[in-house]
Amino acid sequence: MVTIGVLAKRAGMGAGALRYYETLGLIQPAGRSRGGYRMYRDEDLRRLRFIRRAQELGFSLDEVAALLRLSERRGARAADVRRLTREKLRDIDRRIHDLERMKQGLERLSGRCRGEGPATECPILAALNAAEVDGVTP
Repeated sequence: MVTIGVLAKRAGMGAGALRYYETLGLIQPAGRSRGGYRMYRDEDLRRLRFIRRAQELGFSLDEVAALLRLSERRGARAADVRRLTREKLRDIDRRIHDLERMKQGLERLSGRCRGEGPATECPILAALNAAEVDGVTP
């Protein structure tokens, strides 16, 4: 059994993050010390590493919670894990598409401005103040 500070250090995160995960139900202390400190098991480090790896792959904390439930539920199906992963891939593809669209729009706007004169005459600001930017209504 270790304190929250020791576990946080081993996991490479702050105790505040651990407390936040606790409020979300992603991790629970095994108990409290006589002094009232949260105490965690060594296997909680594995759980924290799971959470971090899933987040690095883009899973939200809600999605991480679902993955944790699947990893711990007897009888859970790999198909459910695959479905969540495929949904995440579709979400990432949508975000990439949106980012590419934003990049193209910014490139077009940037090309219109020579970077000279007063900002009030900047074509970028004029476009942002317009009802439409390159045919897109905000």
